[in-house]
Amino acid sequence: MIFTENLKSNLPQDLIKCIDFHGHLCPGLVYGYMVAKEAIYLLELKRSGDEEIIAICENDSCAVDALQVLLGTTIGKGNLIFKNYGKNAYTIIRRSNKKMFRFCRKTYYQYDGKDKEEFASIDAAIHSGSASEEEKSRYKLLKSLDLLSKCFNEVFSTNKVNLSIPPYASITRSEPCAICKELTMSTRLVKVENGRLVCISCSNKINL
Repeated sequence: MIFTENLKSNLPQDLIKCIDFHGHLCPGLVYGYMVAKEAIYLLELKRSGDEEIIAICENDSCAVDALQVLLGTTIGKGNLIFKNYGKNAYTIIRRSNKKMFRFCRKTYYQYDGKDKEEFASIDAAIHSGSASEEEKSRYKLLKSLDLLSKCFNEVFSTNKVNLSIPPYASITRSEPCAICKELTMSTRLVKVENGRLVCISCSNKINL
């Protein structure tokens, strides 16, 4: 999606950072942006330099990228935990005081912007599979801008939760797989026949 300078000038600077990282503006990114901003407010957060903040994401949608940018929760640091549940739900945890909230999209989206007829037409085309790439791009823009105009509580439910706080990312040595000889995290090696320790990909081949 191509952005004009006029459009960018009307967007929050922290959202522009998310767009620059993600590559484009879309509804999914806005969902993550909304969750991150609400979590920052409720938990009094600053961007996580290490593992001070944990995000448990119940999908792998575009929203996760906004959490990475604003909260500093990343796969590489081990403080972004992915659960493949297909839900637009995110639990944000502050380690220092053990406070945490789960944010979950609570309603089916309804467009409330000024271009209702255009949005409805494109929406129907998308669901019928006949939408052009230009229409899909326009749809993303209309929905994204409309979401940004909504109150957080219109879109997401917020619930305090009490979960066991995940441990810090472990530091483990690497050992060679007994079959392919490639260095593998010792905690990811699988014991097979004759007590050999092999990587997961080699263990899958054995089981075929």
